[in-house]
Amino acid sequence: MSARFGYLEHSGFLCIAHRGGALEAPENTMAAFENAVRSGCTYLETDAYATRDGYLLAFHDDRLDRVTDRKGMIEETDLSTVRQARVDGDHAIPLLEDILTAFPKARINIDAKHDGAVEPLIDLIKRLGVEDRVCLGAFSDARVQRMRAAFAGKICTSLPPGEVTRLFMAKFRLPVRAIGGACAQVPERHGRIRLVDRAFIRAAHRRNIPVHVWTVNEPADMERLIDLGVDGLVTDRPRLLREILNKRGIPAS
Repeated sequence: MSARFGYLEHSGFLCIAHRGGALEAPENTMAAFENAVRSGCTYLETDAYATRDGYLLAFHDDRLDRVTDRKGMIEETDLSTVRQARVDGDHAIPLLEDILTAFPKARINIDAKHDGAVEPLIDLIKRLGVEDRVCLGAFSDARVQRMRAAFAGKICTSLPPGEVTRLFMAKFRLPVRAIGGACAQVPERHGRIRLVDRAFIRAAHRRNIPVHVWTVNEPADMERLIDLGVDGLVTDRPRLLREILNKRGIPAS
């Protein structure tokens, strides 16, 4: 498939390190991203959450509670307080800017976790000039549309929920409206519904849309989805995925 955006210019199967590889190092920390890059991953996945004073964190949750030694809502907390929090006892929460600048050769998938992250994310990408290195996504059609509009469509975005639904319908050869996303980053199943099968992949590929499945951590699942024909996997175990790809003689990006 031809690449419409710089993010999708690659020559191998995509090994995308979910939150930096959350089962190999503390999630969304510099240590996790450094581990993924050392293992050969050039594709990283992270999240964008904005503090009360508008700083954009590489952080998944809406609260500090689950993974740090502090408590409180991110949106109600200033950066000065966030800087005191520690993940797994030892790791600071990085700014998203830290991730983008520390790994200049990496391609980074960014999930805008809430409405308040959208404008700071747009501003950050424009200021750093990293449009060709990122793919933007969200579990909100409105958020994705805002980001597309801000870049006049000249940035890679994954399919938001509404477009995933249209692609799912397309696998049954049903007529659907145009799909604006450049890649389908989806779970294999949504509840009892299996999204990703050969028909779904064919429907995506007919539209020049690669399929990246998340979050895949078990070797048997990795092997099965590779055989099914997906284009990449989002995983908490990037080293393991790269080992499997290497044993099978499959080039990895």
